[in-house]
Amino acid sequence: MSKDFPYLHGFSETEQARLVKQARLAESTIFRNIDYAGARRLLEIGSGVGAQTEILLRRFPELHVTCVELSERQIEAARRNLGAMPWFDGRYTLQQADATDLPFEPRSFDSAFLCWVLEHVPSPARVLSEVRRVLAPGSTIYITEVMNASFLLDPYSPNTWRYWMAFNDYQIDMGGDPFIGAKLGNLLLANGYRDVATEIKTFYFDNREPARRKQMIAFWEELLMSAADQLIEAGKVDRETVDGMHREMTAVQNDPNAVFFYAFVQARATVY
Repeated sequence: MSKDFPYLHGFSETEQARLVKQARLAESTIFRNIDYAGARRLLEIGSGVGAQTEILLRRFPELHVTCVELSERQIEAARRNLGAMPWFDGRYTLQQADATDLPFEPRSFDSAFLCWVLEHVPSPARVLSEVRRVLAPGSTIYITEVMNASFLLDPYSPNTWRYWMAFNDYQIDMGGDPFIGAKLGNLLLANGYRDVATEIKTFYFDNREPARRKQMIAFWEELLMSAADQLIEAGKVDRETVDGMHREMTAVQNDPNAVFFYAFVQARATVY
């Protein structure tokens, strides 16, 4: 995986800010049931702009987090973001490296964290094999990944649906996997992890939480739009579809009976 590998969402400042927003919006769902009790040396793969790093450091004050990220632009953004939080000084290390060839000795870490990473890499098995190599026996790994077949938006929005299918097709063309969440159990077992457990987590908003529903739909449009220029350039969608998606997402945000549903998978496993 080269340092200029294609990334579906791009590396703009707008996208970097979206990643921070995404981490905070999803924090309560992603981190429910994550337990790093007893861990001290955590390896975070695909740390990006440091958005999840900040949450890990805040929630688990005994951890030192080593952040591995391929993109130099993301590393620089993480340095700025985490540098604005001096109370975390000395508790993290930023390392530019390829996750399929980690520059660490065996047993360097006692825990690992991956979130929204494997969907983007062409060789997820190689990443998991390398992570296992540098984890000490008894280490716990948590992986959170997409399962894009689960997305539902009501009222039915045909342009949004066409765009979503094109979004997934393009990610596959780039060597990623928008459905990898469902495969985490097999991947972990095949790479020698033990005590593998998976949990289905959901973003499910209807009339019970109208404010959070509106917030999530607005965020989801930002997520989709982050790839619009690439999808148009690749011929996956036209401008009319993108504009139609924008109109539909705005309408659904303001629909008094809208439903937003998205499920993803979180896996936990142990190294022996």
